[in-house]
Amino acid sequence: MALHKGFVDEKTCASCHADQTAAFAKSHHAKAMATADDKSVRGNFNNVQFDHDGVVSTFYRREGRFFVRTEGPAGKQVDFEIKYTFAYEPLQQYLVDLGGGKLQALDIAWDTQKQEWFWLGEGSASKPGSTFHWTGPFYRWNRTCIDCHSTDPQTNFRPKTNDYESSYVATSIGCQSCHGGGAKHIEWASAKLANASTAAVAGLGLSRVDANTCFACHARRTRLVDGYQPGGAFLDHFSPALLRSDLYFPDGQILDEVFEFGSFQQSKMAKAGVTCFDCHRPHEGSVSAVGNALCTQCHSESAPERFAKNDPSGAFDTPAHTHHPQGSTGALCANCHMPERTYMKVDPRRDHSFVIPRPDLSDIYGTPNACTSCHEGKTSAWASENLDTWYGKAWRERPTIAHAFGGATQNDPASIEALRKLVADEEQAGIVRGSAIAEMSRRGGAEVVVDVTAAAKNSDPLVRLGAAEAAGSLPPEHRLDAIGGLLGDEMRAVRVAAARTLGSTQSLGFLGHQRRDFDAAVADLKAYVQANADVAETQSSYGTFLLEQGRADDAEKALRRAIDLDPALPGARINLAELYRATGDNAKSEKTYAEAVAANPDRADLRYGHGLSLVRQKSTEDAIRELGAAVRLDPVNSRYRTTAAIALDSVGRMEDAFALFDPALADGATDANLLGTAIQIGLKLRRYDETLRFAEAMARLQPNDTQIAELIRQLQVAVQDGK
Repeated sequence: MALHKGFVDEKTCASCHADQTAAFAKSHHAKAMATADDKSVRGNFNNVQFDHDGVVSTFYRREGRFFVRTEGPAGKQVDFEIKYTFAYEPLQQYLVDLGGGKLQALDIAWDTQKQEWFWLGEGSASKPGSTFHWTGPFYRWNRTCIDCHSTDPQTNFRPKTNDYESSYVATSIGCQSCHGGGAKHIEWASAKLANASTAAVAGLGLSRVDANTCFACHARRTRLVDGYQPGGAFLDHFSPALLRSDLYFPDGQILDEVFEFGSFQQSKMAKAGVTCFDCHRPHEGSVSAVGNALCTQCHSESAPERFAKNDPSGAFDTPAHTHHPQGSTGALCANCHMPERTYMKVDPRRDHSFVIPRPDLSDIYGTPNACTSCHEGKTSAWASENLDTWYGKAWRERPTIAHAFGGATQNDPASIEALRKLVADEEQAGIVRGSAIAEMSRRGGAEVVVDVTAAAKNSDPLVRLGAAEAAGSLPPEHRLDAIGGLLGDEMRAVRVAAARTLGSTQSLGFLGHQRRDFDAAVADLKAYVQANADVAETQSSYGTFLLEQGRADDAEKALRRAIDLDPALPGARINLAELYRATGDNAKSEKTYAEAVAANPDRADLRYGHGLSLVRQKSTEDAIRELGAAVRLDPVNSRYRTTAAIALDSVGRMEDAFALFDPALADGATDANLLGTAIQIGLKLRRYDETLRFAEAMARLQPNDTQIAELIRQLQVAVQDGK
C-alpha cells in the first residue's frame, strides 16, 4: 500500500462522506481484495483437504495466519501463506506471494453458498511450468487482475529481473478508483472549510464519473497505456473486444466471460441514453429497485419525458405480456430479457444486451434462449410454438444479427451480404457494425476492400476500430489505401489497431502527413507494449510487427522476451522459428521448433511447423514423423494431411501417402489441394476406382473445369474396363 501522487488515504474520504462510506462498505467492490485475516477469509482452513486429479491441497491455520500446502511451481508439495483474499461471493479466491513480488491466485476457490472448495479449471489440471498452472502467468494477479481489484494499482514490472514492485493506494476498490485521486479535492474542501478563496482550485478537484468509469473494468478489453485515471475516454485507454464468435453467440448474447460493455453497447437502451446509474446504485453496487420495479421505472404505461424520442412505454408487467403468473419467476423481466450464464462455475451473470427470446434461432445457430433455459427438458420447437400461440408468428421476423454472424460462422456465402447490410444500417449499434465489418473481411478478403474503406471513415469509433482490425485480412497492397487515415484517428485504440495492421508497410512507404501519423501511431503502439511488458502474448505480437518493419534483431529480442515471460507459450516460439526461416537461418528455425515441441508435444501446429523446418534441413524421415504426428493430433486439418502425403510420396512411399486419403473424405472435401494431391497419387498407383471419387469431389468444387470433366470420363472408362 502506498500514497501515489495526487491520492490520499481512503480513510480521509470517510471523514466528510460518512453516508456514502457506510453504503460502499456493504458492496462487493469494497471487498474485492483484502488482507487475509479472521474477518476477510471465508473458506474452511481447519486442516481440510481438497483432491483434484491426484493433487492434494491442505488448507490450515497456524499462529493466526492462513496457509495452503499444495503443488508448487516445481511439482512438489510446498507450504504457502495466504496473503490476501480475492472477491467475496459467490466465490472467494486466495492470493499467494511466490516471491519477486508475484502474487498468484490459487485455482482452488471457496464456494460461499455450498460452503465447499472447488477447482476453477476445466478438463485435466495443468502441469507445473505451464501457462495455466496456478503458479503460471494466467493466474498472476499483477498481470491479469491488478487493474480492477485495487485502488490506483500500478504494476511496476521490472523486465530485467522479471519481478514486480506493484503498489496501490488501497488494497480493495475504493472511492478514488472511481472519483480519481483525492488530493485536489481535499485541498478544495480544506480551503472551503477555512472560508478561504477557492478560485485557484478548479471545481471540486475530482474526476467526472460516468459509464466510461464503469467500463474501465466491466469490459473485455486490453489496456493500451499505463496510468489510467477516471474521467478519460474509454477508447483512449482501452481497446475492447468486438463480437467475435469465441466470445459471443451469433445473436450477440454472452458466451465467454466478456463482462458488460460489449453486451450493453448492443442494446436499444444504450442507444437511448440509459446508463449504468439508471439501474445501479453506484456506492452500494446493487440495483436501485427490486424485481420488475427496476424495469417499470421506464417501461411503464406512460413514457418518461427523458425518453420521449425513444418511447419505452407499454403494459409489460402483466400476464397478458409475460404469459406467466404474476410474481412467478417467469414473469420477471430480467429472466426473459437478461438471461443468466454461469462463469467460474458458480457465478451467474446477466446478459446486458436485453435480448428478446428467440427459441427459433437456437436450433439453427446454437444460441441460448430464456425459455428452454428455464423450462428444462423442453425443446426450442416447443417454446416457439408457445410464442406463436401468444404473439402470432410476427416475432419470428423481428430483425436480428444472428443470421449474419451465424451464417458467417457456418461459412454461408450469403452471410457476406447480410453482414454488409448490418454495416450500412445506422440504427445498429457501433459495436455491431464494427464487428460486422471485421467478420466480413475475414470471410470476404479482397472483395470487401470498398466496405472496409468506407467503414474507416465512419463517425462511430467502434466502427472505425472494426475497420482497422478488418484491414488485416485484406491483401497487403490494399491496406494502406483502406485505413491509412486511421493512423491519425482521435482515439488511441483505433490508432494502435491501424498501426498493427499496417506493420508490413515500411515506414518509408508512407508519404507526407501519413508518415508523421504512422510514426505517432507506432509510438502509441510502443506505449501499449510497455504497458503490457509482462504479457508474453503482447511481446510476441510486437516481435512480429518489428519483423514486418524489417527490424529482425529487435524482433528477435521481443520474441525471446515473450518466451522468457512464458516458456510454455507456443505462439512466441512459432514466431521466432518463422523469423529464423525468413532470415535464412534454417538450422535455428528447426532448433526453435524442436524446443517448442518439447514444451508442447500435443500441439499439432508445432509438430507441423517442426516437420516443415526438418524438410528445409533435408531431414526427410524426421520430417515425415513430425508431419504424421500433426495429422494424428488434428486429423481434420486438410493442410497437414496433404503435406504429410506429399512428403511420403517424395521418398517413394506412395501406398502410405494414399492411405492418408480415405475415399470417405472425398464426399465432404472442400480443399482443392487435398483433392488434387489425392488424385495425383491415386493415378500413380493406378487406383482408379478411389481416384474417381476424389475427381468427382473436385468437379463439385470446380464445375466449369473441362480438364477435370475429361479426367472423370477417362477414370469411369478405366473402372468399367476393370483396369
